[in-house]
Amino acid sequence: MDSAPRIAISTGEPAGIGPDLCLALAGYTFNAELVLVGDPDLLARRATRIKQNIALPAYQEGTDVQAGQICIEPVKLQVPAAPGKLDKRNARYVLQVLDRAIEGCLRKEFDAVVTAPVHKGIINEAGIPFTGHTEYFAEKTGSEQVVMMLTAPGLRVALVTTHLALSDVPASITQTGLESVLRCLHAELITKFSITDPHILVAGLNPHAGEGGHLGREEIDIIEPVIHRLKQQGMSLDGPLPADTLFTPPKLAKADAVLAMYHDQGLPVLKYMGFGQSVNITLGLPIIRTSVDHGTALDKAGTGQAKTGSLIAAIDTAIEMAT
Repeated sequence: MDSAPRIAISTGEPAGIGPDLCLALAGYTFNAELVLVGDPDLLARRATRIKQNIALPAYQEGTDVQAGQICIEPVKLQVPAAPGKLDKRNARYVLQVLDRAIEGCLRKEFDAVVTAPVHKGIINEAGIPFTGHTEYFAEKTGSEQVVMMLTAPGLRVALVTTHLALSDVPASITQTGLESVLRCLHAELITKFSITDPHILVAGLNPHAGEGGHLGREEIDIIEPVIHRLKQQGMSLDGPLPADTLFTPPKLAKADAVLAMYHDQGLPVLKYMGFGQSVNITLGLPIIRTSVDHGTALDKAGTGQAKTGSLIAAIDTAIEMAT
């Protein structure tokens, strides 16, 4: 792309910190046009509350990209939102915001979407099955295989399973699924991160990677055969490796990414290394989607204490990927 990109920013859960973060973007300048997708009245009320003066012109579809500008594409709330107070009546609004951003990306109106945090629980309380952004974007874009990957300075961690109860994880890891995730991760590291020959470390599922079958057979029956098969096809893979020693500097120094078997196996390490500066990226989509590394922070909404580090990193990453 020769010109600056146009990036859609979903404003997230209206009772959370997402609106505060979006308003704080006025203090930064990006080589991109940022289009906030959300309720203008919500942002105006939140700006008044946190004593921030910001003018948000309405987004005009079909106009040339205006690098450095922040504008708004209006999507109206179902009911007024108060900081810190969830209301399931606004669950549909949250998804309408995402739908508008996704639609715009699929039509090439937007070059990428960056998502502010949503609250999964309140969406489900509204009677809408929702497990997370990753799964929602996969469904809405018709993507057969997506991979959730978080990045921080010096580390990339992708996941085989995402938002599952721990008791459901072992049965969800199959040879077919693991191979599909590894192929997607490998391909996206090449195409979206310009890594010619990615080296991926693959974690085992069980303590000590199963201890030769004494602590579980998933490594022997599922993970090892997939790694062996893909290595024969030319992929640079190491594993299955014990997760408690995988995240050590000597091993990570030789790796381009780590593949963890489940959410809390890999992400605590990454967030310890880079919380507030890390970025959530959905691989395998026909569009570019990045996100913050944190939740809705209901206790900080409307206080003026929003920390923008992760959102800035997510926008910078989206711009880099788009250009």
